[in-house]
Amino acid sequence: MRIDAISIFTEYFQALDLSLLGKAQAAGLLNFKAHDLRDYTHDRHRTVDDTPYGGGAGMLMKPEPWGEAFDDILGESDDAPVIIFTSPAGEVFKQSTARELAGRKHLVFACGRYEGIDQRVVDYAATKGEVRLISIGDYVLNGGEVAAIAMIEAIARLVPGVIGNAESLVEESHSDGLLEYPSYTKPSEWRGLEVPPVLLSGNHALIAKWRHDQQVERTRQVRPDLLGE
Repeated sequence: MRIDAISIFTEYFQALDLSLLGKAQAAGLLNFKAHDLRDYTHDRHRTVDDTPYGGGAGMLMKPEPWGEAFDDILGESDDAPVIIFTSPAGEVFKQSTARELAGRKHLVFACGRYEGIDQRVVDYAATKGEVRLISIGDYVLNGGEVAAIAMIEAIARLVPGVIGNAESLVEESHSDGLLEYPSYTKPSEWRGLEVPPVLLSGNHALIAKWRHDQQVERTRQVRPDLLGE
């Protein structure tokens, strides 16, 4: 899978060189590159923003640096890209979104700053690939980088080979619409707190039932919306 990110703060994405995603890149399972939007400016101040037409607070990201960035990055693509604008005005990112995007060959994350990006950038990007506006929640961040990193990690770990034990993906929260059950490891008693006896029973059918019951109960308490309640 090829993943590109466009940002004025490319240092954020150094986190993707760590842990499993770093190993996946070294193994050739992922091809990630962060592009500095300021490299596509032509004035000595490397300006990427200007005042919005019609007035209003703050500054807006100018269209031309974005246009040149898309021309450069997407001109190299052999696959129909999905261009993702991180935006609080977009669809909410879910595990099902991650699974869907993990099956695509080329993702491009456009990380806005200030008061956002000129709408014509989104319209132009739609001539280059499939555009998606995606939010990671009902709150506002200073920029799109943190949201992009969260989505990239959620997507990339579903690419075959990135996670060594594929069975662990099946048992995670949201994989079946429920939250994950509580887990325990050795010792069986710690500071007066004991592991539930069923997990020590060796009865795999009972353990499976207990875990499912725990998923349902935890989901009911924490996220009843997932159960339609």
